[in-house]
Amino acid sequence: MKRVKKRQQLSGSRSVNGSGSGAKREEHVSWKKQKLVDIHQALNSDPVDIETLRRAAVSEGGLLTDDVRRKVWPKLLSVNVFELPAKPGKNVRENHKDYNQVLLDVRRSMRRFPRGMRVGEREVLQEQLIDIILDVLRRNPQLHYYQGYHDIVVTFLLVVGERMAIAMVETLSNHHLRDFMDPTMDSTKHILNYLMPILEQVDPELHGFMLRAEVGTIFALSWLITWYGHVLSEFRHILRLYDFFLASHPLMAIYFAAVIVLHREREVKSSDCDMASVHHLLSQIPQNLPYEQLITQAQRLFDSYPPTLLASCAALQSRKSIAISSFQDFQMSTLQQRPDSVLRQQLHQRHSTNLDLLPANNHSSNTHQLIKMAVWGLSATLGAAALAVAQTAMDWAPDFLLQLF
Repeated sequence: MKRVKKRQQLSGSRSVNGSGSGAKREEHVSWKKQKLVDIHQALNSDPVDIETLRRAAVSEGGLLTDDVRRKVWPKLLSVNVFELPAKPGKNVRENHKDYNQVLLDVRRSMRRFPRGMRVGEREVLQEQLIDIILDVLRRNPQLHYYQGYHDIVVTFLLVVGERMAIAMVETLSNHHLRDFMDPTMDSTKHILNYLMPILEQVDPELHGFMLRAEVGTIFALSWLITWYGHVLSEFRHILRLYDFFLASHPLMAIYFAAVIVLHREREVKSSDCDMASVHHLLSQIPQNLPYEQLITQAQRLFDSYPPTLLASCAALQSRKSIAISSFQDFQMSTLQQRPDSVLRQQLHQRHSTNLDLLPANNHSSNTHQLIKMAVWGLSATLGAAALAVAQTAMDWAPDFLLQLF
């Protein structure tokens, strides 16, 4: 803590000096440019350099812009942007057992959309949000909807658009979020049970205080199952955490919950040692958290106290996590991806071959179909910000800083 204060003091003293402040800004810009170059090179390596992309997503600043996220997020989840699922049909809502609950949750999600967005534009996105959720559930009957799922899906919709969001959310739901999508809450409670052993390893006194207060871990439930999307008001902070979580182990969200509690250690110990007081304090998550510092700390905790170490605790032995057990295979599956330039070329070659095999009078109709596919691809790439909300895009859409892509 003293080191952090010392760095802040040094930063403050430099800001008084104009030349020092200018040098610092120049250094920061140079750092961002280098990071963008590194990401660009990783994306264009063959195979794609996933480890560099993961490091970029975890390290300070994350992926920097939504334009970069549209390139990197699919690679982190091994999603081919040239083979996206079709847009949901009109029948996706028919006789769906979760439709009414999804509808209610989405209707209540107005705060998750950008401030200043016109009502009509938000309603278009809400309809897309309903269709994405129901389409993923329809195609994956082993997955069960839970309240809070829409908070995760809307984040992807706003950044990458409808069709890419379907592909990414489907993959995420079968891996990182899989334990939350069981028929019961048992697997979710199992993940929450990792929180107290982490605290015990780092701060036994705080751990003991919370045990005496009998506060449990339910205060962190909405943090965990929405990846903090439901409890943070600034969209940029949510995106920063999504960069981190997409590049990390499925349990990283619970490690981040631990560092939030540790960050508020003095407040917790100063409160009355009873369930109501401690639960009320912890359930009100501060909006001014030092996110970069906490992300670094969460990564260090994960490295020092990995899930395999924590699983020796009695509360964690009785249940097997699908997300944890499948994670290593999932990570391996992301390592042999081709760059988008190669995937695009392969797509063109396939369509050229198909056109050559068709009679000449069918060429014009197939050319029209290719144009449609190109438009769909553009929609998936630009995302909701550029297409569904065009009239207000200049107010809130992501900066297109990566022109070199």
